[in-house]
Amino acid sequence: MYQDKICIIGLGYVGLPLAAEFSKKFSVTGYDIDKKKIIELKNGIDITKELDKKGIDNLKKIHLTYDSKDLKESKFFIVTVPTPIFKDKKPNLSYLKKASKIVSKNLNKGDFVIYESTTFPGCTENICVPILEKYSKLKLNKDFYCGYSPERINPGDKKHKLNKITKVVSGSNAYASKIISNIYKNITKEKIFVSKSIKVAEASKVIENIQRDINIALMNELSVIFNKLKIEFNEVLKASNTKWNFLNFKPGLVGGHCIGVDPYYLADLAIKNKIYPKIILAGRKTNDKMSDYIVDNVKKRIKKKAKILLIGLSFKEDVPDFRNSQSTIIIKKLLKKGFNLDTFDKLIDIKNLGVSRHYTNFKNLKNKSYDLVLILVGNREIKNKGHMFFKKLLKPSGLLFDIKNIFKNKSDFKL
Repeated sequence: MYQDKICIIGLGYVGLPLAAEFSKKFSVTGYDIDKKKIIELKNGIDITKELDKKGIDNLKKIHLTYDSKDLKESKFFIVTVPTPIFKDKKPNLSYLKKASKIVSKNLNKGDFVIYESTTFPGCTENICVPILEKYSKLKLNKDFYCGYSPERINPGDKKHKLNKITKVVSGSNAYASKIISNIYKNITKEKIFVSKSIKVAEASKVIENIQRDINIALMNELSVIFNKLKIEFNEVLKASNTKWNFLNFKPGLVGGHCIGVDPYYLADLAIKNKIYPKIILAGRKTNDKMSDYIVDNVKKRIKKKAKILLIGLSFKEDVPDFRNSQSTIIIKKLLKKGFNLDTFDKLIDIKNLGVSRHYTNFKNLKNKSYDLVLILVGNREIKNKGHMFFKKLLKPSGLLFDIKNIFKNKSDFKL
């Protein structure tokens, strides 16, 4: 066990796995402003479902707290708070600024502050560091050090876990980079890549998500074109994928806290520097319009007040999180169009969606009959049930929309 104490600020999808991994070799404090979350974690409840049994057991080693006074003894502060956007698509840095202020009031000489929250190049040094200096009365690279290590947590992905991925790190000077690199070596079996600067590390993260967003947008646009031409797009992709350098992206709904958000951070910075990012924003616009495309196709094929079962509410497969999910946007649009709507998701038990009923158990779907079954998210349980299970939920003239092409059935509508 190392003597240096590490504090993780923010215990969500990013911070919680970090705290669990670091606790294997360090004394760790896990801090979150959400009192309810801290109580749940103390009782071994992980609502993110990111921790395995060993990870849950490791929570017992962590000092979990919602009291910022408990952070004073830490040597390393790792900030993993959300970086969302406002309604006007501008970056919302309020969580990052608040976390920086909390850290600053607990900062001592010789301490390190490392940011993992996704943001734009220059944010750490131009926005966060001034806050740290102002409230701590300490100076960067003289009294304390700073760094940035882009998070690469992929919710629901059991293959690319934190201890199995390359970690990019950076520091405010060469000394900081060396120390931060040595700290992170303890949580991954893979390589540590030391970036030449904090800005480079920040930029590397944001373009990882922009690249995915743009490629998915291209696939979405192509799927709309080929559906109109009555050419099965999935068969087109099969043929194209035989070429060695064809990128295997698929059409789909883009939501969540990364791909659908991060491009706006770089776009905003570019616009402030008098550069209009056409491709980045075109990709965002294309992906955001896919909910309208699906609703329009529903409207064309069934009558108003028809009975619909919408399956899958989370922003991606096998994740119990529906924040920023395109499914909830589609629900609102279908309800506005006057359809009678039920929803189903085993991972999410939510009320007040405005739907007729929300089911979390397949048994509750027995003897139901719908004009349309709309599958938006392909959770493992949905795949395991098989195509016929959902076909049996339809009226004789009913339709199945298998948006993600889970069951490879030619008669279903898909992207």
